[in-house]
Amino acid sequence: MGSDILLLDLSRVTLIADYFVIATADSERQIGAITEDLVEQLRTKQGLNPLSIEGTPSSGWVLLDYGSIVVHLFSEAQRNKYQLENFWSNARTVVRIA
Repeated sequence: MGSDILLLDLSRVTLIADYFVIATADSERQIGAITEDLVEQLRTKQGLNPLSIEGTPSSGWVLLDYGSIVVHLFSEAQRNKYQLENFWSNARTVVRIA
């Protein structure tokens, strides 16, 4: 499981997506494991397949595009570098799990 999980409602801010899920993982291996598990769980339990998957665990950022929901899995360094939650600061925070 990732840490510092944030769900942002972007529906009134942009047409890119309705929601962003942003989470931090402790290692490349954890980014990969979370990615694989999330894709599998959404496929088997919800019948959802990602429209695209961008990035790699070794890059420190994996993006899972499910259309209206986009998941960003970051290493701590990459999350601090890109600071998506600051870029989308006008989006409504639905939930934050620290």
